[in-house]
Amino acid sequence: MRQLSPGETNPAPVNGEKVKIYLLPNLFTAGNLACGFFALTWIFKYLPESGDFEPIRRAIWLIFGAFACDFFDGRVARIAKRESPFGREFDSLADIVSFGVAPAFLVYRIVLIQFERSGWLIAAMYLVCGGIRLARFNILSQMGTKTKGEFVGFPIPSAAAVVVSMTMFMMWLSGHNRELGNSRWVLMGLMVMLSILMVSNVRYPSFKNVEWTLQRGVAALAGAVLVLLLLVTQPEVTLAGLFVLYLLYGLVRPWVSKRWRREIESDEDEDETPAA
Repeated sequence: MRQLSPGETNPAPVNGEKVKIYLLPNLFTAGNLACGFFALTWIFKYLPESGDFEPIRRAIWLIFGAFACDFFDGRVARIAKRESPFGREFDSLADIVSFGVAPAFLVYRIVLIQFERSGWLIAAMYLVCGGIRLARFNILSQMGTKTKGEFVGFPIPSAAAVVVSMTMFMMWLSGHNRELGNSRWVLMGLMVMLSILMVSNVRYPSFKNVEWTLQRGVAALAGAVLVLLLLVTQPEVTLAGLFVLYLLYGLVRPWVSKRWRREIESDEDEDETPAA
């Protein structure tokens, strides 16, 4: 086998196969990573003593943008049958920035910075647990472990969505005040709770099997329209409510009847690879 000269890279793995990189799914993943980076730049611009939450608001919407990109990259890959090991690894790297580093630093800047040691500890615990969550996902995927439309442990994109939606809700409650008030302490407990849930064995539905063209009742249609209207008129309240409901649903799910679970999750009895 020819030895590589200094500075030369091997363009292909040892077995001669090139790394498969599919354009569209990985463009969404790149968008996820870029949104996470831009969110961090706005968090750096926030000055706690100024009381101006505008940089935090922009960072929150960028993290939601990363969440949207993460939502679409996997679904585009599955629909187009363009899933690959490269996409899985790239997605995890993007997730640790957008849904690990960015939310942890955001909460640190607006709440935890007041506590010299415990603040760093809580933020770091969230980030480390998120990294463990992603590493476990990658290992299970490589082993070919299958689940039935479920996540093992709370997914890190949803954890980030809970953090930023609750932060946005608290800013909405504070109105024009220059601080979040006593409600900000909820974020500390939430970060600890999410850290534990991410590395737990609590199972959450992935909702990958939802078939939007299935026949539904009038009540389901009315409920969907109501949620859309609330998202447009009261996004701060609606987003926080939806993500907190998802968080709580996983905790009570073992006691929910199978019939109700099928109705809620649109279970089609298909095996799914666990996702981050």
